[in-house]
Amino acid sequence: MKIDVYVPILLSLLLAAVGPLVGRRVAPALAARVLAVSAVFTAAATVWSLVLLAVTLIGQAPPVVADARDDGRPLPDPVPEVIAVAAALALVLIAVRVYRAARAERLMRRALRTLCAGHPPDTELIVAASPVPQAFAIPGSGGAPGRILVTSAMLCALEPAERRVLLAHERAHLTHRHAFLSTAVALAVAADPLLVPVRATVTFLMERWADEQAADAVGDRSTTARALARAALSAGRPAPSCALNFTDRAVTRRIAALQASPPPHLWPLAATTLALGALPALGAADATGDLLRLLEHVLM
Repeated sequence: MKIDVYVPILLSLLLAAVGPLVGRRVAPALAARVLAVSAVFTAAATVWSLVLLAVTLIGQAPPVVADARDDGRPLPDPVPEVIAVAAALALVLIAVRVYRAARAERLMRRALRTLCAGHPPDTELIVAASPVPQAFAIPGSGGAPGRILVTSAMLCALEPAERRVLLAHERAHLTHRHAFLSTAVALAVAADPLLVPVRATVTFLMERWADEQAADAVGDRSTTARALARAALSAGRPAPSCALNFTDRAVTRRIAALQASPPPHLWPLAATTLALGALPALGAADATGDLLRLLEHVLM
């Protein structure tokens, strides 16, 4: 347990380091899925490792110490007490962070759905009269379909072919449930802050994924790049947002990618990254077995 329990934390750093490389080399759809799954597994294993470290404090409880002294049994010391206490405090902080992240996601979606209030439930496209050029994909809930919210300023800024690109991009977000993927990674980062670079990469990859889907839908990568450039120039510098916005997330890099050939899938690299995400779970499982044997020795 002294080594295995720390494996998820170390692999969090490794995943954060290789995430951008995977994002550059692997096709966006595959890379986004692989990194998101790896992040969720790694975050869960990290939290469980902290639980294991905190549970070792049982061996320091006064009744346990007194019983061991009376029986003449030595008490094992799997980890220093200061580390166990730090793990317990970290778990409290993680609980607060996950709660806040979940609440922020819920409030953001509620705000976006409020903008759609009053429209028929089967309306996919909603045009809002606004001088601010923006477009959002709003995921559905409770069986209701997702919707696309576009401002009148955004539609006026684009030519007809570019509008088709915009709508295809937002439909890709809805079709492939990017909002669910984004929420899963956001909660993983809240539980394991070491994965912040992975969240940035996955968010960018989801936009690249939607760009590629839009390019396929209209059959012209140049038109897709031009639509993205025109929308970005019209919108200016976007404000930070949790929503999936057409002009967010490194527009210059996205335009450059559309002007090149679609990236390959590179399944070996993707499989290696997915295996990297599974390793923390194996380390946490081995540490769990060590802890159970330790508790059996302490409490029996």
